[in-house]
Amino acid sequence: MHTTEDQIIHKTVDFVKNTLKGAEGGHDWFHIHRVFKTSQTIAKDEEVDVLVVSLGALLHDIADSKFHNGDETIGPKIARDFLESLTVEKKIIDHVVLIIENISFKGGNTEQKFSSTELDVIQDADRLDAIGAIGIARCFNYGGYKNRALYDPEIVPNLQMTKEEYKNSAAPTINHFYEKLLLLKDRMNTATGKRMAEDRHLFMESFLEQFYKEWEGRH
Repeated sequence: MHTTEDQIIHKTVDFVKNTLKGAEGGHDWFHIHRVFKTSQTIAKDEEVDVLVVSLGALLHDIADSKFHNGDETIGPKIARDFLESLTVEKKIIDHVVLIIENISFKGGNTEQKFSSTELDVIQDADRLDAIGAIGIARCFNYGGYKNRALYDPEIVPNLQMTKEEYKNSAAPTINHFYEKLLLLKDRMNTATGKRMAEDRHLFMESFLEQFYKEWEGRH
């Protein structure tokens, strides 16, 4: 019996929810759900394969390498095996796997090896979830998870990190704003993504201003 697109998405949602039970709060099912919803919003203004966008958004963080000793092959493999079990068309599976392999920021100094409008949409949605109020919450949640300092004025942000340095960084959480979060506004791919990023970026800037004021005990 042929599985409909709605059934494929429904089964994928169930699979992701089960797989990410107990995940770190910034990379859990709710992160996936926000990226899924935001990618649908952005996709309305783009010419895309909606099934590829839906599956790519749902599976983009199925096994984030940060939680698997830096192994970037696990996520794509889990996604491929799962989609093959649903007998999804091969070209759709291949496209979704390429999205998962190329979506990550990886320090920002790494060349992306694949591009498609579907990847642009999901990458924007994922990056939007890394900035603004939720981005700040996720950033400090992950910093706490890794037992990092909030801020250390002696440790200057490193804007020229290699991919390896970025993966292994143990810098204070505030540094991550300069090494990644504040860079994302100018790396959006779509017009809708760029518009949505503006507000969130301003919110982060005002947060940092307030943070330093409080840190220094100023009025």
